[in-house]
Amino acid sequence: MTLMSDLQALRDAVGAIEARLREKNGTVEPLLEKIHPDYRVSARNFIHYITLRQIDLRSLQLDLVRHGLSSLGRLEGHVLDAVTKVRERLDDALARGNAAAPAASPTTSEPTWEQSNKLLHEHTRALLGPRPADRHVYIMVTAPDAVEVDDAWVERMLANGMNVLRVNTAHEDETAWTHIVTTARRVAAARNTNLRIAVDLPGPKVRTAILTEGPRVEKWKPVRDDFGRVVSPCTITLGRESKARVEPKLMRVPDAVWPDLGVGDELVFRDARGKQRIVVVTQREDYGGTGKLFETAYVVPETTVTLRRGGSLLAEWRVGSIAPRRLRVPLAVDESFCLVKTGAEPLPGMKAIGCTLEAALDSLQVGQRVLFDDGHLEAIVDRVEAGRAVLRVTYAAGGSFKLADEKGINFPDTELKLPLVSNEDEQALRFAAHHADIVDASFVRGPEDVRELHQRLAALDAARIGLVLKIETSRAFDQLPAIILAALERAPVGVMIARGDLAIESGYERLAELQEEMLWLCEAAHIPVIWATQVLDLLARTGRPSRAEVTDAAMAARAECVMLNKGAYVGEAADALVDILRRMEQHQYKKRSLYRRLHLRLPHVRRDALR
Repeated sequence: MTLMSDLQALRDAVGAIEARLREKNGTVEPLLEKIHPDYRVSARNFIHYITLRQIDLRSLQLDLVRHGLSSLGRLEGHVLDAVTKVRERLDDALARGNAAAPAASPTTSEPTWEQSNKLLHEHTRALLGPRPADRHVYIMVTAPDAVEVDDAWVERMLANGMNVLRVNTAHEDETAWTHIVTTARRVAAARNTNLRIAVDLPGPKVRTAILTEGPRVEKWKPVRDDFGRVVSPCTITLGRESKARVEPKLMRVPDAVWPDLGVGDELVFRDARGKQRIVVVTQREDYGGTGKLFETAYVVPETTVTLRRGGSLLAEWRVGSIAPRRLRVPLAVDESFCLVKTGAEPLPGMKAIGCTLEAALDSLQVGQRVLFDDGHLEAIVDRVEAGRAVLRVTYAAGGSFKLADEKGINFPDTELKLPLVSNEDEQALRFAAHHADIVDASFVRGPEDVRELHQRLAALDAARIGLVLKIETSRAFDQLPAIILAALERAPVGVMIARGDLAIESGYERLAELQEEMLWLCEAAHIPVIWATQVLDLLARTGRPSRAEVTDAAMAARAECVMLNKGAYVGEAADALVDILRRMEQHQYKKRSLYRRLHLRLPHVRRDALR
């Protein structure tokens, strides 16, 4: 094939793609009428991208590269403009080669590369606030428990680069959430720093419930060095008896005593061994407090506690309920066990695991997979009966795995018939309407869920609040184009790649592929992406990162925002993430490699060595 005929074939192929995209313009107007005005250009481009990606372009891309032309590999934000420009370059080349130049197609009004970047940045600022002064990528930090959020914590996190504070309403209560938000806003205002508040809806709680109870005793233990010296006391959560939940390391204080409780007071008791122990009150707020314990204690129900100040006894009460220790259930490959609803009887002689979301069992069918504890245990449904399902283990980490209480359960093959918004979600949504800038919506399954969220926010007069859609199931990923188009009907909007549950459901080997596709789709729609789950997790929890998670954090620079989970060293994690993002932004923007000057040189070769 001659050069001209080769170029003509390329021109015909690219021209056919361009014509297909322009034909699509005439059919999408009714759809675009539903889109928010700020997003109509983006929606049209998104439709072009979906249309284009239904074509296998690989052979065409290689042929274009061979002729020094754009491979069409970086056109997410400006699809029709990019295709048109490649066709125009081919027309120019054919004209210079004295070939009959085809008639030019009409000029496009679609976004150019510059305009697509501008739209993405505008939509990102609308959701996440003004761009950070020293980088493009924002940092979202998950708030710890309310007792840890004081002015000093917020100051430190703002100084270390936090731009968005995430409040996870799956934990604590509205009093605690209010303290977190008001403290953060007050400190940010005093610093004249921009800070957005994101409220994360709880979503359905699908957890294991171990049915075999152990003794009702808690062990409270400080951290000691090799010589037995206390290097970190045990932190005890203090809570009003009427508000406190059953949770580890929690001491309830009667409501009548709470107003008298002060910092420096001592809570004195004798533990299960008869040893006297003292919890020193270090913080006391209306929503709760903390204390420090410097010696190991075994706490059981009905333990007598006395409140002392300066040697004087102020009050006395007894410890109430202590959650029983839940014994781990060992399960081996090919072993069968029951997954049961509360109150349902397991089969005689068969091990049983409870499920906190009973509606999930109503949707199970034979042959479907069920995954436990981040995929450490996998099983398949053998049969379904009233109130229970019999599962058979197909994979167990190490061949036999001990399944514990309160571990996550995933149903990757099952369409769960659940309402989008539970009572807990409704409470959190009302809280967000008054206190938040962003709502993170959990367990979004399809476009109908998105529109229901729009309606609920409108009913709460929360039109100003941004909406982030968490994509955490394989079913949600499969419907992502429809979900994004529904999301564009309201502004502002973003997408969170919830990589933990997504990896479990789709398989870890597919996660890299899925997150790539999600980045492309969101760039095509000009909406920001939040890269979430276990970013620098080891560093945030222990103070030391792994090599793998540093590389993962570097990849996160292609998103618009990166989320850190809570941990004792989350400040250090935020500081490290800022440094990683700054460095990577010199080398990478979305899919594009940026070639800054590298400080490299070839080794010196002596002239006489060449002889």
